Amino acid sequence: ERLFLSNVNQAIIIGALLAVLVALLLGGFFAFTLTRSLRELTAATKIIAAGNLGYQVEVRSSDELGELAESFNQMSADLARSNQARRQMTADIAHDLRSPLSVILGYTEALNDGKLEGTPEIFGVIHREAGQLSHLIDDLRTLSLADSGELPLDLQPVSPQETLVDVSRAFRQQAELKEIALILDTAPGLPGIMADPNRLYQVLGNLMSNALRYTPPGGEIILGARVEREQVVITVQDNGKGIASEELPYIFNRFYRSDQSRSNNGETGLGLAIARSLVELQGGEISVESEPGMGTTFMIRFPV
Repeated sequence: ERLFLSNVNQAIIIGALLAVLVALLLGGFFAFTLTRSLRELTAATKIIAAGNLGYQVEVRSSDELGELAESFNQMSADLARSNQARRQMTADIAHDLRSPLSVILGYTEALNDGKLEGTPEIFGVIHREAGQLSHLIDDLRTLSLADSGELPLDLQPVSPQETLVDVSRAFRQQAELKEIALILDTAPGLPGIMADPNRLYQVLGNLMSNALRYTPPGGEIILGARVEREQVVITVQDNGKGIASEELPYIFNRFYRSDQSRSNNGETGLGLAIARSLVELQGGEISVESEPGMGTTFMIRFPV
């Protein structure tokens, strides 16, 4: 009996020791697995803090740690894209500032050295380039105020019908000079919307300028408005050359130009970015539909 009890006690002790050993091994394994992802995330944050934006960590599981790793990777990729966009925007601003400045400095230096005589044509070129600089600075200031939420808005009931009539009157002469038909097509009894009339006019002016620029002689531009599902939809439609499908997601980006030669025609590349910012600040939405060779339609939606 004593021998039996001794053997049982010995078996219990050995079993307990083995159980503790297995528990320690399993605990160490799980702790290592758990802390490995945390260590990798900690190291990755230090790498990003050092300026290596876009760094990705390996997603090792589908649990909460895996979701955290996926979120980290998404954040890192977004930071890299934002940084690249910032660099590109800085380069675009420098380019758009340099071009008119080079012209102005070239003419003024030649005039100062007596190599050129002042003529109305030369002064006209200098004035035009200075106006381009002023226009770019005004656009940048508008975007800066919109981004910071400090752009003043005077929201009030606005009639879409009256606004479109004003826009058509303002651009009708330009359309006639380019032999483009300007058509006003609005549904009867349109309800009003809450908007800043001056900012709404600015948005429609940008869209009209684009439409006139890319619609050939003999084409047409239609200013329209209708009601859809408790929303007033204002449209600017042309039958110009249209926009390629791969470019549509980017046309509201700042300084985006599908045609690089657009920088030579006085366009800053900020018009559509400003239009989107102004529309969204007023509680609306702006979108675009286009097909190459068939034309482009911009749509602005405001709640009734």
